[in-house]
Amino acid sequence: MTLTYRFAGETDVPAVVALIESAYRGETSRQGWTSEAHLLDGQRTDATAVLDVVRAAGNVMLVAEATDRLIGCCHLERQAADLVYFGMFAVQPGQQGRGLGAQILQEAERLACFDWSAATMLLTVIAQRPELIAWYERRGYRRTGETKPFPYGNERLGLPRRPDLNFVVLAKSLSQRQR
Repeated sequence: MTLTYRFAGETDVPAVVALIESAYRGETSRQGWTSEAHLLDGQRTDATAVLDVVRAAGNVMLVAEATDRLIGCCHLERQAADLVYFGMFAVQPGQQGRGLGAQILQEAERLACFDWSAATMLLTVIAQRPELIAWYERRGYRRTGETKPFPYGNERLGLPRRPDLNFVVLAKSLSQRQR
């Protein structure tokens, strides 16, 4: 499947929210392997959060499409001159396991490295998702040793089904020679 990429605009917000929700929450998410439904109930994001990304300077919501159909997305945020945060990564559950996520991640890394001159890509993963952490590690990301607490009490990010959630911070050095 050939993917094309562009930055989401305000009119894309409902479709991006629906994609992210389908990949992480509810029964639809269980069709893929990125579901967090066993860890969290409620929503993963909302229109306000995605609209904030689309409108904010130093942020983009990168969307991947095939035959004019939304296949995946990710959020890139410039946190420093040489540091980009990667988040809100989603691939349609029925399209997961076909290498599309790796393609989208590679495009995000290319954009961060070449367009923004970033030296490092940073991301967080729920620590209780060892299969997802391993997926990123196979793509060159390494644990930084840093963890972040889960935002308990913030229903905009979900309703935890267990009391021990936290995030692991992963980072990858981006090199123009590697691209």
